[in-house]
Amino acid sequence: MKYIMVAIWSAIFGEILGYIVSQLNSGTYNFIAVAVIAVVVGEVALIAIPAISGSAAPKEVATEE
Repeated sequence: MKYIMVAIWSAIFGEILGYIVSQLNSGTYNFIAVAVIAVVVGEVALIAIPAISGSAAPKEVATEE
């Protein structure tokens, strides 16, 4: 379910960002290309960020008293 929600929100925020950037640069706005790129980046971030953060977390060492 989280992958679907990330795809939806990535597409929404990507469309907003893509529209603003295309208007500021006087470029053409391609709805499909922006949505696909935003969803791919969002899904990669969903998978990569926890993997990177998990490997950087300090290992807990059990100490005996």
